[in-house]
Amino acid sequence: MIQSHAGELSALLAAVFWTFTALAFESAGKKIGSVTVNLVRLFMAFIFLGIFTYFSRGQFFPSGASLHNWIWLSLSGLVGFVLGDLFLFRAYVVVGARISMLIMSLAPPIAALAGWLIMGETMSRLSLAGMAVTFTGIAIVVLTRHKDDIPPATGTSKIRRKSNGLRFSYPLAGLLLAFGGAAGQATGLVLSKYGMAGYDAFAATQIRVITGFFGFMFIYTVLRRWYRLIPALKNKAAMKSLTIGAFFGPFLGVSFSLLAVKFTSSGIAATIMSIVPVLIIPFSIMLFKEKITPREILGAIIAVGGIAIFFL
Repeated sequence: MIQSHAGELSALLAAVFWTFTALAFESAGKKIGSVTVNLVRLFMAFIFLGIFTYFSRGQFFPSGASLHNWIWLSLSGLVGFVLGDLFLFRAYVVVGARISMLIMSLAPPIAALAGWLIMGETMSRLSLAGMAVTFTGIAIVVLTRHKDDIPPATGTSKIRRKSNGLRFSYPLAGLLLAFGGAAGQATGLVLSKYGMAGYDAFAATQIRVITGFFGFMFIYTVLRRWYRLIPALKNKAAMKSLTIGAFFGPFLGVSFSLLAVKFTSSGIAATIMSIVPVLIIPFSIMLFKEKITPREILGAIIAVGGIAIFFL
């Protein structure tokens, strides 16, 4: 039973791991900044993966990988870890982990689109319908209609005018950052599946992590952030959150996501992994005392339901 559903169980575990890592990295990012979090957590993930592969494969480094593995997994690391996570981790700071992960529920349909562009996979009418339902669920959460006071234009009277139109209930910049994260991680998943080609999932993740780490070293240098590293490492609360996030995220979460797409279809795996927006709600209430409205719960369920339709 377990063997026949290894892919599905791996995807479910990945969703649980990503729930913990999203909350941990939100906490760390607010203390030391999202770019520093990305740099340090990838280094930690490399150590975790090296220790695991040393005992499981007898090798600390991902030796034995083919040129095909290195090229495509490295590209996946740049797209998924560097670009995708650069956007996503900034979104954690701007709009929080819960809303960021809700927007991340767009990753499966984006992955299907990337699969169509990269590998010629087709999209059915049912898939398009599922995408529409997912967008609807997200819109329920991020959009709201109510009367707001709008300041008068410069040079006009001081009378404030009313607007009854739709407005974003969360910062647009944060929503766009989260969408960028979804696009990066979805494309990275497609590139990972193509690049892995039967190679060990944990070693494949290590290749992605190595590329991501050097990518963030470059970004850190360009932004001249190295002076922030030592104070960040001395921040015990941030390091505690970072360690938890690195263990459950780029070590366990990403590795199990690759196991999922190895043993089942990418559609089924992505669908199961997309339940993070629902899993994260009770933790947001308990840990961050967030007030969750029925509208937001309904939106999360509809968004995940849309993804289920998308991959029927």
